[in-house]
Amino acid sequence: MTKVSGTGATDGLIGLPQPPEVGASALPAGTFAGVSVFVTGAGTGLGKAIAAEFARAGASIVIASRKPEHLDAGRAAIEALGAPVIAVACDIRDAEQIAGAFDAAEAEFGLPGVLVNNAAANFPVPAEDMSANAWRTVVDITLNGTFLCCREFGRRHIATGTPGSIINVGASYAWTGGPGFVHSAAAKAGVKNLTESLAVEWGPYGIQVNSLVPGLFPHEDMTADIRGNLDRTSDKDACQPALRVGQRQELGWAATFLASPYARFISGHTLVVDGANWQRRSMTNPPVVTIREQMGRGPFALDV
Repeated sequence: MTKVSGTGATDGLIGLPQPPEVGASALPAGTFAGVSVFVTGAGTGLGKAIAAEFARAGASIVIASRKPEHLDAGRAAIEALGAPVIAVACDIRDAEQIAGAFDAAEAEFGLPGVLVNNAAANFPVPAEDMSANAWRTVVDITLNGTFLCCREFGRRHIATGTPGSIINVGASYAWTGGPGFVHSAAAKAGVKNLTESLAVEWGPYGIQVNSLVPGLFPHEDMTADIRGNLDRTSDKDACQPALRVGQRQELGWAATFLASPYARFISGHTLVVDGANWQRRSMTNPPVVTIREQMGRGPFALDV
């Protein structure tokens, strides 16, 4: 257990227990044997961790990414676990590339039974500094790309009369708003609604659709700007109700459960894995600090 030392109100606080070690599973061995799992953005960070847990549960893995170095890293991670894996180049903004990636996956392992829409774009920026292209790019990857992958997966399963499971990776600021991340927050709100809409529309075809929302899971593949934001938080554990951050396998376990035979009646649901951090509120409000100040930016001025 985590113990936070200190005086006064912090004495005796222990936080939420640490999870089991990487490699443990609550599911029976081989739960996903004979199932292929298509994971976008699986070459780095949380996507790679999710893919690894499906691989440990017996799945064949399809890694989709735009960047060759991410494809190589993801494939190497899954091969190290001894699981079947292929890597397919795919820009999820392009419907034809998505179809080609699914063709390759189907040729190798058969029609994927699980789709994990993990790929997204994000970076912190005050709204007044955001370019039109930055807005379009983040929304195009995060929301449009998620829909296009869902559509390709759904069409193939509806046409063949086979059940399937979709997990869309969301964000808690889909509910709360995300100052400093207006583009991503708006797109993730769309992903939440997309999840709920498709769950109803495709339930009769045997396709469950859920969303998985990660909290703070620091990892080595974080971008420099997001890492910089974290570095400005002096004690990340003490800033969480759980008094610790997440371990990546915890997100992977949540994903494998949602797509498993033991969660078939769960659909249209968003599962938040963040130790209750997004629900945290202060009894007294601290002084307001603008996003510009939090990011260390000077006063805004129009270009002339």
